[in-house]
Amino acid sequence: MTRNRMARTAAAVALALAAVLGAGGWAAGGERPVTGPPPGTAAWVADTAPGVPLPDPATATPAEVAAFFAALPPAAREDLAVRHPLVVGNLDGAPVELRHRANARAVAEERERALARAADPALPARDRAAARERAERYRTLLDGAAPDGPRRFLAFDPRGRGQVAEVFGDLATARRTAVVVPGSDIDLRTFDRAGDPYGTPVGMARALYEATGGGAAVVAWAGYTTPVGLGPDAATETLAEAGAERLARLLDGLAVSTRPDAPATVFCHSYGSVVCGLARPTPRQSSGVVVLGSPGLGVGSAGDLDPGVPLWATARNGSDWIGNVPNVRLFGLGHGADPTGPAFGARPLPSTGSHGHTGYFAPGTASLAAFADVALGR
Repeated sequence: MTRNRMARTAAAVALALAAVLGAGGWAAGGERPVTGPPPGTAAWVADTAPGVPLPDPATATPAEVAAFFAALPPAAREDLAVRHPLVVGNLDGAPVELRHRANARAVAEERERALARAADPALPARDRAAARERAERYRTLLDGAAPDGPRRFLAFDPRGRGQVAEVFGDLATARRTAVVVPGSDIDLRTFDRAGDPYGTPVGMARALYEATGGGAAVVAWAGYTTPVGLGPDAATETLAEAGAERLARLLDGLAVSTRPDAPATVFCHSYGSVVCGLARPTPRQSSGVVVLGSPGLGVGSAGDLDPGVPLWATARNGSDWIGNVPNVRLFGLGHGADPTGPAFGARPLPSTGSHGHTGYFAPGTASLAAFADVALGR
């Protein structure tokens, strides 16, 4: 291909992406991904009270973290969770129940900080209003309830737009585990919403948990910075690359915290499928990857992923607008080949009964029934 032809092709791709994505509301882009260790890490690393060095969240592997906590007396574990809730709550490899308690404390503490800001007359009115909104959001996290009891959070990070992960079921005892990875416009504020229940990670995870009859514990994971709107961030892979690192660490943590004979099945929606593709899970991390409403995985074919991890692609329903997105990957634009195409090499799953881009987890659909079968290892 000549240089002029390549330039024309790139321009055509950009215009096509702009035309399609613009139909959903073009966003300026430039979201800054939240990366690195959790807030409070410096104080955690400097803490000498336990009498032993604490694992550095920036360098310690989840396996090393798990070994550290296994060697601690229960009272010492609880003390660390009380004094460093944001670190313990986000520390992959730490005991799951300890993380739940730490995150509940962290949410409560962040709510108190937000309420204090909301009442601070020295702050501009818009900042006080934003603080009141955050405080109310934290209240709903604390007061809400999951189908089987109080809400259990595996992660909570208030930085930026906020990140959170919620567990449905019991990760410590479930024979199977699943993780839901969402696409654009998901953060602390939109993690769950009544107006579009199956377009949120909470709605998807709850539906999958119930469809398995509680046989699989399901993590609703909003643990990366997602694109806002449909624009440059959604058409490129910068945020997906940062998210892939965080997803890989989450899966490493689940591998040492749950049954080793059944690593998590990962369900990846929309832009989340790019995150999953770039994460390239290994058999130790995942029993399989399922993509739905996918614009591509950032790879050319299923052969570019680990052959030991089965890949399923859900048939795109006729009203899913993602079908209008060009399946290209050129000069940093687009996410590659269509995973539902026969040449891609993924195993097909049905979607009969689903409607729209966010309808694949709706009860009664063939897609949700198939997802449950995959999650249960059938």
